[in-house]
Amino acid sequence: MGLIQREIERAGIPTISVSIVRKLTEEVKAPRAVFLRWPMGHPLGEPGRVDQQTVVVKRALEALEKIKEPGTIVDLPYRWRRYDDIRKDVVIT
Repeated sequence: MGLIQREIERAGIPTISVSIVRKLTEEVKAPRAVFLRWPMGHPLGEPGRVDQQTVVVKRALEALEKIKEPGTIVDLPYRWRRYDDIRKDVVIT
């Protein structure tokens, strides 16, 4: 993840990763990342929860714009299977 990100960034394209294993993300020195304390295999959220997954992608894209220091990892505040955590960020269109 970090190696691929760095190569893409070397070409001038900013990147961000969504991590669920913080220690690994720190060790590979990803240029930018958001971290969620969620189970392996579900970095964007629960299966079928488009609303939850949309919020995670939006927060990751916001972090992509805001992070200025290489190696920064932003902890997202959402807890697994806690709908109320993420509901406030869901915008119904």
